[in-house]
Amino acid sequence: MKIAVQGCCHGDLDAIYDHIAKLENQNGYKVDLLLICGDFQAMRNWSDLKVMAVPEKYKEIKDFHKYYSGARQAPILTIVIGGNHEASNYLWELYYGGWLAPNIYFLGHAGSVIVNGLRISGVSGIYKDHDFRLGHHEKFPYDNSAQRSIYHIREYCVRKLSLLPQPDIFISHDWPQSIEHYGDLQRLLRHKKHFKADIDNGRLGSPPLMGLLKTLKPKRWFAAHLHTRFEATVPHADTRRLGDNETEAEASAVINPDEIMIENEDVMDKDILKNNPDEIALSDEEQHVQPLPPVAPVTKFLALDKCLPRRRFLEVVDIPTPSFNQTKLPSPAGPTLSFDPVWLAITRAFHPYFSLSRMQAAFPSETHARALVECELKWVNDNVPHKLDGGWAILDCQKFVVTAPPIASLESGKMKGAIAQRKYLSFMCDVNTDLIL
Repeated sequence: MKIAVQGCCHGDLDAIYDHIAKLENQNGYKVDLLLICGDFQAMRNWSDLKVMAVPEKYKEIKDFHKYYSGARQAPILTIVIGGNHEASNYLWELYYGGWLAPNIYFLGHAGSVIVNGLRISGVSGIYKDHDFRLGHHEKFPYDNSAQRSIYHIREYCVRKLSLLPQPDIFISHDWPQSIEHYGDLQRLLRHKKHFKADIDNGRLGSPPLMGLLKTLKPKRWFAAHLHTRFEATVPHADTRRLGDNETEAEASAVINPDEIMIENEDVMDKDILKNNPDEIALSDEEQHVQPLPPVAPVTKFLALDKCLPRRRFLEVVDIPTPSFNQTKLPSPAGPTLSFDPVWLAITRAFHPYFSLSRMQAAFPSETHARALVECELKWVNDNVPHKLDGGWAILDCQKFVVTAPPIASLESGKMKGAIAQRKYLSFMCDVNTDLIL
């Protein structure tokens, strides 16, 4: 599946979709999915713009409202997370994830979905130590402090994500802390000299995200925020346990997991060959097929720039879908966005710990948490599919709904003059959230 990955969006949806169309025409392929790594800026109207935490001179409504109102249609299924410059009131309406606009899906403050068999997980916001262990205490209308703390990642989200199986893709806005040491650090410093002090003091990036990277070991991790392109490869130790009678030498012999070991392959059964000259006799073939390792040996990290001319802000990657999906004919409607049953179970298990005050209740131990998730997963598997026509497709449950009036399709720009004084009721409970709960 061809997946376009975008760094910071900063509201420039038209330019991003146009750039993808140009790449498709130049290279003769079709992009199936777009991932946007934060600073999406889903401004429906001027009230949303007032909530965005940026200096006044940068408060500008760009393209999203056209996709929200239906004036334009997103040509590609688009999955986004939040950054630190957002319409935080709107993203809060979809805390558990949902449709920001037709064909544009917000993964939530933390979330995980399945797209054609690929598990895509992610987390919104950036890390600030003083808010990490707090509950979601912000109340609308947000004051200057709440405008910032609302997008600070919480321990609640990280603990939930840590219980996921290995994701194929993880997306964040922040970089994992110390990720720069797994790539070309000198080249990064030549391009971003001001990073040096934070790197020397271990302050570049998010410590909880590096913890998640090492725990989940996703195959790929995409990020943005620092406005530069950077690649890294993080190796992971082989966590496969030895069998009861297996030696370390035998375990280390697993070099090619797809190789079929054939005992006495040079000795053919003459009777079989006589009856069927095309037959190849294998002795106890299945006993010698080595299992696939449970985790990827490395995580490939890629951070991208913001959407500006002559910047490296978007790349298209080819990621194979699981074999059970490869046998199916591609849908003319594009990839299928589905609920992740494990994430639904985690959400149910952790809902009693969700705090709307500064005080965050103590979390269960990992052992207890995994037991809770296992119990909830049985409930999810027993009860959810029959409500979704036997499947997990998100569109069979969540639909996009307009929850606040958009501005006119041509009414954009910076917030100034009388037009900025218009009043909109822009904080409502979204039906997408009601359906999740």
